[in-house]
Amino acid sequence: MKDKLPAILVGLAVVGVLGWLALGSVGDNLVYYWSPDQLEAAGTKAVGANVRLGGLVKPGSIKVDGTVTTFEVLDGSGKIAVPVRTEAIPPQMFREGIGVVVEGTLGDDGVFKSERLMVKHDENYKAPTSGADAEAAIKAAKE
Repeated sequence: MKDKLPAILVGLAVVGVLGWLALGSVGDNLVYYWSPDQLEAAGTKAVGANVRLGGLVKPGSIKVDGTVTTFEVLDGSGKIAVPVRTEAIPPQMFREGIGVVVEGTLGDDGVFKSERLMVKHDENYKAPTSGADAEAAIKAAKE
């Protein structure tokens, strides 16, 4: 037993160090997903927290000024809107009424500063049929 004790202690130390490294890094890298109503409910706790905000782009709210895009994200009820400011290049599918997820932080001014902008879409891709014109394909893609 005495000759096994150092091996057991080394094994426990290795497991302890690996556990500490794994669990210590996880907390720093977590990004929570919040809706606009959850962000509003969090109040001042939400300021400065790194979160993903998800909702729909409010119609008529998109404004582009050089490299800065601003818009509002609505919750599911359409009652709560969070202003968003981003310098990220919007995806090609970005438009009013589409589902978006923005990653960033809420500032003291109530504006969500986003570093990353993603759009939600379904996984169904419909290629245009042979001979279909481009206008019909664009219209179908927007629907």
